[in-house]
Amino acid sequence: MKTAKKGDWVQIEEIVLPAGHRAPQVPEDTQKCDLKLWVKGVLQADAELGDEVEIKTVTGRTAKGTLCEINPRYVHDYGNFQPELLQVELQLKEILFGGDE
Repeated sequence: MKTAKKGDWVQIEEIVLPAGHRAPQVPEDTQKCDLKLWVKGVLQADAELGDEVEIKTVTGRTAKGTLCEINPRYVHDYGNFQPELLQVELQLKEILFGGDE
């Protein structure tokens, strides 16, 4: 089991609303899932992955949850390729620049 030390940058997971306690207008398949929150911050005491821990965020807020990652990455992307957007790009270039030239 991986151990994190007090002062490590970590990510926790917290269940905000358990399955079955979601808003009534939420679709049925979504009702069956927990609403989760992930927060990054500085660990306040040594712990292992899966332990309930307390962190302090960069804004100074204290949060409690399940330790799920040590030194978490920042991952951003724009999803899967959308062929329609390629056509929009080509049309936009034609409008703005008059073609391939």
